[in-house]
Amino acid sequence: MAAPLAGDLSLIYNALLAAFGHQHWWPAETPFETMIGAILAQNVAWTNAAQAVRNLDAAGMLDPHLLAGADAGEIARLIVPSRFYNQKAERIREFARVYVAEFQADPAAMAAVEAETLRKRLLALRGLGKETVDSILLYACGKPVFVVDAYTRRIFSRYGLLPEGASYDHMQRLFADNLEEDVALFNDYHAQIVFLGNTICRKSPLCDRCPVRVIGGTLRCARGQA
Repeated sequence: MAAPLAGDLSLIYNALLAAFGHQHWWPAETPFETMIGAILAQNVAWTNAAQAVRNLDAAGMLDPHLLAGADAGEIARLIVPSRFYNQKAERIREFARVYVAEFQADPAAMAAVEAETLRKRLLALRGLGKETVDSILLYACGKPVFVVDAYTRRIFSRYGLLPEGASYDHMQRLFADNLEEDVALFNDYHAQIVFLGNTICRKSPLCDRCPVRVIGGTLRCARGQA
């Protein structure tokens, strides 16, 4: 498959931005809240993850030192809305321990680490996959790392820019190879993709509402256009 043009990706982003407005993502008060939110958002809708974050905050537990020293059961009790709460409690506690021990619970110290080095360190933590780690890198540390997910695969395969079975790395290269490194762009582009995939480009898509569909030119959706 020929490499997609940067122009196609720019057209898609501009269409989404014009239709939906800036998404102002990730919704969090602090970088640490963003980090914990990324872990809680694994395999669950953001509304559930957000409720779990609020529960931690209300209990005074949205603190790296407290989470690092907490009993996993105590954490799990507070994050039930996020599903898989026992596993996530262990992951949160381990992450908090590393954040305190290696980065002094300082988001600036974490952000100062070179992106690939930091990515490898976080991927070494049990239960933290590429999407979670890249979300932390982009949204909490301000690293120009494009986050991709199942919505990305669905939308861009329908437009012929990705194969249906594209791997995470393959999807990520699509954007890394064709867009300038820009944290603000990467931030909102991913958020736009999530919004489109969640509201319109579903498994059963609402093609008549899709702002990408009206772009035309070389872009043709396999589901919504001839």
